[in-house]
Amino acid sequence: MTEPDALSLHAQLHGKIHVAANAELTEDNLTKFYTPGVAEVSKILADHPERWAELTVSGQTVAVISDGSAVLGLGNVGPVAAIPVMEGKAMLFRALGGVNAWPIVLSTQDPDEIVAAITAIAPSFAGINLEDIAAPACFEIEQRLQKELSIPVIHDDQHATAIVVLAGLYNATKLTSRVLADARVVVNGAGAAGSGIVRLLNAAGVKSVTLVDSRGVVSLDREDLTKEKLALAKLTGVETGGTFSDAVKGADILIGVSVAGAFHSDDIKNMAAQPIVFALANPEPEILPEQALEAGAAIVATGRSDFPNQINNVLVFPGLFRGLFEAKTSRLTDAHKLAAAQALAEIIEDPTSESIIPSVFDSAVVPAMIRAIGDATIQVEE
Repeated sequence: MTEPDALSLHAQLHGKIHVAANAELTEDNLTKFYTPGVAEVSKILADHPERWAELTVSGQTVAVISDGSAVLGLGNVGPVAAIPVMEGKAMLFRALGGVNAWPIVLSTQDPDEIVAAITAIAPSFAGINLEDIAAPACFEIEQRLQKELSIPVIHDDQHATAIVVLAGLYNATKLTSRVLADARVVVNGAGAAGSGIVRLLNAAGVKSVTLVDSRGVVSLDREDLTKEKLALAKLTGVETGGTFSDAVKGADILIGVSVAGAFHSDDIKNMAAQPIVFALANPEPEILPEQALEAGAAIVATGRSDFPNQINNVLVFPGLFRGLFEAKTSRLTDAHKLAAAQALAEIIEDPTSESIIPSVFDSAVVPAMIRAIGDATIQVEE
């Protein structure tokens, strides 16, 4: 679909979602769903608030929240411009995972005000999906909310993206006869997605990961690092800096979560034999698949649905939240993420260079995610 077509469709529909009743409204049940009967439900919840998930929609509803500071590849375009993206996420939650979700944008980019606003509305929701909030504020906001709230709080630009990247790498390394733990990985882009990917690769046992930002390699000898980047430098153990070109020489895997055009053919040519390239910038990738393949890449993935191997967090968040709800757990752990990535990868029984990850429409995705989250929750609790 072209951009004019998308604009026309949004204008025609006036958005992508709406509220629908779970039962037909009749003269008889009006007295039960609203006054006077609803008062009995409110009385019960006043004395037994723990029954909220049983008696209200809130128990299966996610708030999809953004401040508009990092929308897709568009940058800080503000809360109003973020609404169509948040609506899309809500639509996908329901269509793919059977989870109710509602888009909420905030007219502030101050972390204290964002935390206060989300904490105030939290009783209406069973989970919080932070979306398109720029680094480094996104890290602080997520961590503070996880401490203050007893429901799952997930910044899926970090965690869901990392899960689907790891799933794709499991099959890509299998096809290129690599052991993922021993591969040299370069991650270009040190924002929310890059941070989440580096941390999950580390949890998966990958020994050599180099993170690169707009100023070069994120290393321990740099004096300009934020708190989060310094923590990532300590995690990767990279002691001395260098340029992106330096980092990519001889690398097995290159993952881009940065900006369009960041990779060039010479970068791919300087990698190890049969390199794996994930160019995930949206809406335009760091390098087009045909250019990467011509330069020698064995497997190429992007974040787009119109190219093979779409590495997109839509594969994860509907089933992830559904799994957390069904497992009755309020925290997403590394064990959950590793299990989810493995489950996603195993859906593809016979991976090929153009099929390393399932389609978002694959009916096996959400059930696999739910099972993986449930099994991991049992292991964590044991």
